[in-house]
Amino acid sequence: MNASSSIHPKGQRKFKIHYAYFILIPLALIDLVPFVWMILGSFKSGAEIRQIPPTFFPHHFTLDNYRTVLSDPNLPLATFYRNSAIIALANVVQVLFTSSLFGYIFAKYNFKGRKILFWFILATMIIPSQVTMIPGYLILAKLHLINKLWALIIPSAIDAFGIFLFHQFAYSIPNELIDAARVDGASEFQIYWRIVLPQFKPALATMGLLTFMFNWNAYLWPLIVLTEQNVRTLPIILTWYSTRMGNKYHLTMAAAVLVVMPVLIAFAFVQRWIVEGITLSGMKG
Repeated sequence: MNASSSIHPKGQRKFKIHYAYFILIPLALIDLVPFVWMILGSFKSGAEIRQIPPTFFPHHFTLDNYRTVLSDPNLPLATFYRNSAIIALANVVQVLFTSSLFGYIFAKYNFKGRKILFWFILATMIIPSQVTMIPGYLILAKLHLINKLWALIIPSAIDAFGIFLFHQFAYSIPNELIDAARVDGASEFQIYWRIVLPQFKPALATMGLLTFMFNWNAYLWPLIVLTEQNVRTLPIILTWYSTRMGNKYHLTMAAAVLVVMPVLIAFAFVQRWIVEGITLSGMKG
């Protein structure tokens, strides 16, 4: 018997976990360097951020960059925050509702054509978004939704990945729990709303954060359908501001920190459900 076969299975598992941490932690630190550099650079003066050799930590912390960005009359951040927040939050609400409802229906109800319809929805995930941009723009133009926030809300009501996520997660819900609610006289929507939806908390947190991040950071599609300055979102304005500032990188970094901060706050609130949601989504009954 060799030495490797004599190792206890729990010991092997711990070794694999420690080995994974040994690889992933340095990679994570490397991945964080640009982000940390951006945050620290937002507290540097213009002269310090351009000096050679560059400094990692600011020699003199300053908040002047944030004061300049927030007081710039050509950069009404409150307006762009409002636009991005309306789009992101509206999409989170509608995607969570439609995805959880359809995912539950496809997992727990038997009806003709269920599998075909489900796989058809999943097949839409392989279609590149660039393919649908022109027909999508023409449809929105016919509906007179160009340069309106609705142009980024209505087309996003159905999310194929979200349906798949909740479909997989719904398998962990016992059928007996649903049948007991029916015996007690609950309607089908009451079962979904009062019994099933509370069981979806980890999946709701996971999908909610992913949807919020995607819509908050979206750039190309908003750039196409929102051409007026007063309805544009933060990523578009950040690009415009960066071009306008030229080599004033300290101001650009301060603006970038202000743009990314809501995503970090959202992640801080739901992070404890993220791993559980992703893990349980792979369960099958």
